[in-house]
Amino acid sequence: MKSLTIGITDCSKYDNYRLWIQNADASINIVKLSHKLDNLDLAASCQAIILSGGEDVHPSIYGKPEYLDILDPLQMDIQRDYFELKVIEHAQQTNKPLLGICRGLQLANVYFGGTLIPDIPTVVGSELHNKIAGKDQLHSVEIVACSMVDSITKQSNGEINSAHHQSAKKIGEGLVATAFADYNIVEAIEWGNPAHKPWLLLVQWHPERITDSVPFSLAIRERFLEEAMKVADTH
Repeated sequence: MKSLTIGITDCSKYDNYRLWIQNADASINIVKLSHKLDNLDLAASCQAIILSGGEDVHPSIYGKPEYLDILDPLQMDIQRDYFELKVIEHAQQTNKPLLGICRGLQLANVYFGGTLIPDIPTVVGSELHNKIAGKDQLHSVEIVACSMVDSITKQSNGEINSAHHQSAKKIGEGLVATAFADYNIVEAIEWGNPAHKPWLLLVQWHPERITDSVPFSLAIRERFLEEAMKVADTH
């Protein structure tokens, strides 16, 4: 079996993602991709990439600068946005699997021309998604039948963790939402037609922080690493 190198974009909780992957196989090499390190070139050594969570996507990136009035400027990093958009572009151009988590879902959706709900409590009126006292909330999720996320989790519904105040609104070109929470908040996105496209799964929850769920954490990790190994085996 060939060794794997997985790229993970940098964030304040980077080690959660690194350990989640290396707990599956300690031999997997992890590359931290970060605008602070200016190391986009290292993406070329990776067989697959994880877009991690973190700051809000700057609304100017998706053509909604008016959202700045309701957002905290300290919770945005536009240089990170620009860097990670290039990471997504690299993954697409080189046919590498891409797993987007939380902010990763949001940024990837924006990359493909989608938009975001800037603040769920303000716009939608739901308080079920953001952290409370620094801890993830739990809520139910409904999975679209016959979707890829359905095939991975083998669940029509379930309970996932939640730590976000933004979510996908308009879905990006070529993509489709395949899991939903209350008020039709999007919880997963994938290709509408995956034929001849690199593997892509975007989830709004945090599988790297779920310790007791095979369907919504370990099954996702297993499929992601299987797809990464396919890339390794062709090189």
